[in-house]
Amino acid sequence: MSQNPPNLRPDLARASVPDVARPGQPTIGMVSLGCPKALVDSERILTRLRAEGYAISPDYKGADAVIVNTCGFLDSAKAESLDAIGEALRENGKVLVTGCLGAEPDYITGAHPKVLAVTGPHQYEAVLDAVHKAVPPSPDPFIDLLPATGVSLTPRHYSYVKISEGCNHKCKFCIIPDMRGRLVSRPAHAVLREAEKLVEAGVKELLVISQDTSAYGVDRKHDLSPWKGGEVRAHITDLAREMGKFGAWVRLHYVYPYPHVRDLIPLMAEGLVLPYLDIPFQHAHPDTLKRMARPAAAAKTLDEIAAWRAACPDITLRSTFIVGYPGETEEEFQTLLDWMDEAQLDRVGCFQYENVAGARSNDLPDHVPAEVKQDRWDRFMEKAQAISEAKLAQKVGKVLDVIVDEVDEEGATCRTKADAPEIDGNLFIDEGFEDLKPGDIVTVVVDEAGEYDLWGRLAD
Repeated sequence: MSQNPPNLRPDLARASVPDVARPGQPTIGMVSLGCPKALVDSERILTRLRAEGYAISPDYKGADAVIVNTCGFLDSAKAESLDAIGEALRENGKVLVTGCLGAEPDYITGAHPKVLAVTGPHQYEAVLDAVHKAVPPSPDPFIDLLPATGVSLTPRHYSYVKISEGCNHKCKFCIIPDMRGRLVSRPAHAVLREAEKLVEAGVKELLVISQDTSAYGVDRKHDLSPWKGGEVRAHITDLAREMGKFGAWVRLHYVYPYPHVRDLIPLMAEGLVLPYLDIPFQHAHPDTLKRMARPAAAAKTLDEIAAWRAACPDITLRSTFIVGYPGETEEEFQTLLDWMDEAQLDRVGCFQYENVAGARSNDLPDHVPAEVKQDRWDRFMEKAQAISEAKLAQKVGKVLDVIVDEVDEEGATCRTKADAPEIDGNLFIDEGFEDLKPGDIVTVVVDEAGEYDLWGRLAD
């Protein structure tokens, strides 16, 4: 498949830039795998290349070289990355590899010795050097103009804003600190300036991402930056408050449940930030959390959730969990199910544990058999689905604001404030949608609910 898909996903994005290369202009293709944080890296690389005079090709065969931005978090992600590299080699022949899997160059070259270069995560200058060597630049300063927002791999109406790199946690199942290093936060004014430019260019939703959004600014000792005639602190609460003033939806991802998270909830109640928290709880049993090397305070977490909902009744809580972690007993798993009954989370993702090369959890005793992991995953998702279905049923008859993502001949695909792109549900409008366009924010009445999605009509 040489033509990139038209609907770009944060976890499988390929550049699609609506311009035509001038005669003799070098062109670069991009395949971006992994999480939204990797997608932001891809956008930065393409923006730099575009500014240097390269055209961006949506087609392998139309490119002078292809960059594959890889994921290396799980063995399955590594396999997908190797497949993508192989596809690019077959379709194009000139391939440069970067991203998380680039931290293991021998692993890549062992499978694909013909790649031209391998660089690690967020090594922007090394990627540019490799591109220059493979395809020399040929800029024309009078023609090669770049919009202020740079190159985007997401639809024009929403954009990811990465506020930091790396992570200070030492979870035993995770190798991200080994690949991306310890926490390094961007200055507050730099993040805000980027967000403001995006909104000025028409972005309607800002999705704040990092490895640990709650820890933003810890490494900088929450230093002050000049901003709008005053100063702003490098702290997630201050950052969220200022971003909320731009008039766009602001959605927070990967928020660890530190005590100061409760300071974000009033901002949600005021409407400055979307009432949405994406929190990676991972499990609920204290012994499992201890083996994961994560904070073991599930009971206190329930108290925090209750306090959040008391302060902001409309808040949506999303989380991810791991089942079948080494040593997980049936009793520990049942504790997780019972916790889910109490927590009543709105949006839930679940993964079956798998070993990751270099992770300390590989050496733990009592690994759970594959068939038990599958059974627990099935039971967990059955419960999560029932909770989701019941919660969505309560929204029938309500009036909600939605953002339009896509419009075709059959209807409009939208999202409520409770839904992040690609990972959550949708709200569909199948009547009176003809005048809608992506990026519109409209008011709808919910007519019907399913397990994960809603259907509605435009409010009068």
